[in-house]
Amino acid sequence: MNFRRAEFDVTNRINTTDPVCVRMEVVRIYRSLYSRPQATALASAFDDVSRMYHGEYDGYTACDTEYHDLQHILEVTLAMARLLDGYERSRGDGAAIGERLFQLGVICALFHDVGYIRKRNDKRHKRGAEYTTRHVSRGARFLKGYLPTIGLDEFADVAGSIVHFTGYERPVSTIRVPAPIYKLLGSLLGSADIIAQMSDRCYLEKCRDRLFPEFVAGGITRKQTGKGEIVVFASAEDLVRKTPAFYQTASRRLDVELGGAYQYAKTHFGGDNLYMDAVKQNIRFAERIGSANELTLRRHPPSTITL
Repeated sequence: MNFRRAEFDVTNRINTTDPVCVRMEVVRIYRSLYSRPQATALASAFDDVSRMYHGEYDGYTACDTEYHDLQHILEVTLAMARLLDGYERSRGDGAAIGERLFQLGVICALFHDVGYIRKRNDKRHKRGAEYTTRHVSRGARFLKGYLPTIGLDEFADVAGSIVHFTGYERPVSTIRVPAPIYKLLGSLLGSADIIAQMSDRCYLEKCRDRLFPEFVAGGITRKQTGKGEIVVFASAEDLVRKTPAFYQTASRRLDVELGGAYQYAKTHFGGDNLYMDAVKQNIRFAERIGSANELTLRRHPPSTITL
C-alpha cells in the first residue's frame, strides 16, 4: 500500500481508532521487553479508557471533544509505548524503567486527556472543551483515585505530576517529582503527546475542523493583556496557517524542556524516526498552503465520537 490510511499510525499497521489493536501492540512491546505473560493493570486500563470515552464509565459522560478524542489518546499511548521501548533498548548504563513503570507510563498516556470528559452531574459546562485550560489538573486528580483500583497504589501521588508534562498549566521546570526516573517518564509522555498528534495523517484537517472549535469553547482564541485583548487565532484557517510557527515552539519544547526524549523512537524503529518524518511532512504541506488565499485540505479524519 502506497498511501497511509487516516485511521492508522505512522507505520500504517495499527488502527488507532481501535483500542483492541493498540492494546495488542502495546502488550506485544511490553512482553518483548520484560518476558511477562500478564499485564493486568494495562488490560484493565485499556478496558476502562474505552468505557470512559464511550460514556459507559460510571459517573462520566461520553467524550465530546472531537480533536482530543479516543483516536488521539490511543495514538499518544502507542507513541509512549514505543518511546519507552526505545529508551529501554538504548539506555546503556542509565536507570531501567522496568515493567511497573512501563505500565504506569502507558496508563498515564491513556488517561492524560481524561480531564476533558465531563461528569454526569456537571450542570455548569455544556462541552468538555470548556475545561481546556485546566483539563490536565482534572486528569491528575482522576488518576490519583483511579490507580489504586488497578493495583498501582504506589504511583497514585506521582502520576499527576507525570501527566503535567503534557500540558501548559505548569512550566516543565516547575514540575516536582520524587526521583529522576519520574521526570524521564514525564518527558517521554510529553514528547509522545506532541509527536503523535502532529504526525497524524489528518493533523491539519483536525486543527481546522476540530481543534479550533475546542479553542473557542475553551476561551483561548483571544487573550486579555494589560494593553487590552489580543486575538490569538482569528479563524480556523488562521490556526492552520500558524501551525508552522507552533512547530517551532513545539520543537524547542521537545529538544530543551523535554530533553530530546522523542529521539528514542529511532531505536524502536531501528534507525528512522517515523513520527518526526510524518510531522515534518505535515509542516511542509502547511507551509505550502499557508500562502494561498484559500486552504486546500481534502483528507477526511475518522470520528470516534459516539454521542
